[in-house]
Amino acid sequence: MRRLLVVLIFVVGGYGPAGASGGAYASEEEGPLQDVLRERIEALRYAPQGHVQRDVTTLRAVEHLAAFYEMRSFAPVWVTPTHQRMTTYALRAALRQAEDEGLRMADYHLDAMNETLQALRTAGPDERRTLLIDLELICSDAFLQYAGHLLGGRLDPQQLIPSWNIEARATDLLDSFQALSNGQAVHEALQSLRPQHAEYDALRAALARYRRIADAGGWPSIAEGPTLDRGMEDERVAQLRARLAVTDGVASVPDSLQPVFDAPLDEAVRAFQQRHGLTADGRVGPATRAALNVPVETRINQLVVNLERWRWLPNDLGRRYVLVNIASFDLQVVEEGETVLEMPVVVGRSYRQTPVFSDEISYLVLSPYWHVPHSIATRDKLPEFQRDPSAAARQGFQIFQGWSTQAQPIDPMTIDWDALSARNFPYRLRQNPGPNNALGTVKFMFPNPYSVYLHDTPARQLFGRDTRDFSSGCIRVARPLDLAEYLLRDNSGWDRATIERNMGRSDERTVVLNERVPVHLLYWTAWAQSDGTVHFRDDVYNRDIDVQMALAGRVTVPPALHALLDSGNTPSVRTTP
Repeated sequence: MRRLLVVLIFVVGGYGPAGASGGAYASEEEGPLQDVLRERIEALRYAPQGHVQRDVTTLRAVEHLAAFYEMRSFAPVWVTPTHQRMTTYALRAALRQAEDEGLRMADYHLDAMNETLQALRTAGPDERRTLLIDLELICSDAFLQYAGHLLGGRLDPQQLIPSWNIEARATDLLDSFQALSNGQAVHEALQSLRPQHAEYDALRAALARYRRIADAGGWPSIAEGPTLDRGMEDERVAQLRARLAVTDGVASVPDSLQPVFDAPLDEAVRAFQQRHGLTADGRVGPATRAALNVPVETRINQLVVNLERWRWLPNDLGRRYVLVNIASFDLQVVEEGETVLEMPVVVGRSYRQTPVFSDEISYLVLSPYWHVPHSIATRDKLPEFQRDPSAAARQGFQIFQGWSTQAQPIDPMTIDWDALSARNFPYRLRQNPGPNNALGTVKFMFPNPYSVYLHDTPARQLFGRDTRDFSSGCIRVARPLDLAEYLLRDNSGWDRATIERNMGRSDERTVVLNERVPVHLLYWTAWAQSDGTVHFRDDVYNRDIDVQMALAGRVTVPPALHALLDSGNTPSVRTTP
């Protein structure tokens, strides 16, 4: 994807104090501004690089502005006569709400807009026309920047996530821009570009709530000490009560009860633990205390990062789909906007991370063989067999010389395992169906470049852990029979009993789905429910910091505008580095 940062310098004269309102627009007798706007666009195109005027402002979407104004014969949008002059003020009001979206108000020329409006109050006729065109271009660039960020985010996910293959929401932003000149309200135009997911709105509300908490001073910390539990009396219980009063609805109690860990406090602790993916036992040990002591500013950053992730997604994830949140070790099946099935999952270790991408589940394999990837065979199984050569046969592995389909199994006890290494391993490993099979009784296939899929597992005890990153990249599901039954519901003859019977076969069986089901492997460390409950998870793959740092960097052309840049339909514009 072509990435252009267009930096163009133009005159913005006579800046004064911000915040002016009224009296800033051209009247009918000042004549048409089209000629002035045309001249300015041409000057922006062909001015020598490095040409600097008295005052400067940076435009970032100039190629699009040139295309748009040519399309409308250089008629202004924002500085038209009296009956449309409120459009500029509506834009300014909308831009002031950018922080509510987890974006930065400072990225959208508000200072330049206010200063130009102020300068217009005292400008003479000649300077006035120049300032009006300055204001026109400032407003247009700000609109396209903000609209592009709402539509597709500030960042390009493909620059952060190599596996990213999810199509962004698409619309022609120039059409949205054109709608403003046809009388569509600025607020409505921008609102239509925001993610149309209830989850996004809930996350926005959570951001506003946590910012109010920060403005009020945040929350107190819990001092170190022994695990706190119901019935205990400890001076730290008062700290705990004050902390949970901020986020989990603990009611105040008489001073005499402050240090007593009572039933309402126990209930609040469990609610907090559930919201943070911890074992909800009501006990405040090291893990719960650490989560309680995370500063509110850190939680705000998580909310901002995850709002950005929502802007990368399409509005339609599918009529029904499977969604895996890698960071929360959780799988949901969603149908018509409602969660109909949910279960814990195990995802990849930090050095074998489960990738983020979307695909479609197309078939199931019941009683599968496990064809061991070469990397796992050499890194994991070879050291195990070197320690205990009998483990191969005991675990149901067959060893083949090479990868030919005609290759015959080799007795693992005849192999000199100690003579082998990762660079010298000419064998192929296949594990037979059975109770020891690493894939369990079923795998759910959506062929992809990463060889990642969903599957059962014999290691059921891992689903009881709070942090579940133990796999080699694939996703182990806790309720494979329930998921298989749901996915095969449109396949005649595949009821629950039939599925379960075929899960116990001694050879594998493939079942192609009559209707493919989208599957989305995503990474969210914060989300909110419609009732206002906010959930946070640890950043198990340390991915939040990359997004946070990128968001803190300087603003560039929104990714949503690149489709227009790459289409070849916009005119060439001279740029400076």
